[in-house]
Amino acid sequence: MPRGNTENLRGAAQRKHDAAVARATAALEGLERDRKPVTFRGLASAAGVSVDFLYRSPLRPRIEKLRAEQQRTPPAPREPEAEAVQPPSQSNVVRALTGQLAELKRHHRAELARLEAALAAAQGENLELRRRLGRSTAAAPQ
Repeated sequence: MPRGNTENLRGAAQRKHDAAVARATAALEGLERDRKPVTFRGLASAAGVSVDFLYRSPLRPRIEKLRAEQQRTPPAPREPEAEAVQPPSQSNVVRALTGQLAELKRHHRAELARLEAALAAAQGENLELRRRLGRSTAAAPQ
């Protein structure tokens, strides 16, 4: 006598498959409605299914058709987000200030390197003078 209930397993697998197809269909309709690019990866991410599932699903011809249509027609102009929109003069100012900041950082790093080298040289001279002073006091009679 076989163990387990294979009919329940088959039914559960079919329900899971149907639910995934329904999610993919809804996501595809959403992408199409919002005029977003239709790709297998993007749809898989939006629907919570694998790319492999979409390639094997009955939706594959529809996805390929929509993708091909979108590649033939230029994409619809997107509405820029309010925060991303900057007047051209403001973006030029930002670019100029960024350039100035980069130049100041480069100048600061060069000055810091020069001062560190000078400090190391001064510490070396100080050490040499201390050694000389120690030798001359040790050599002098007391």
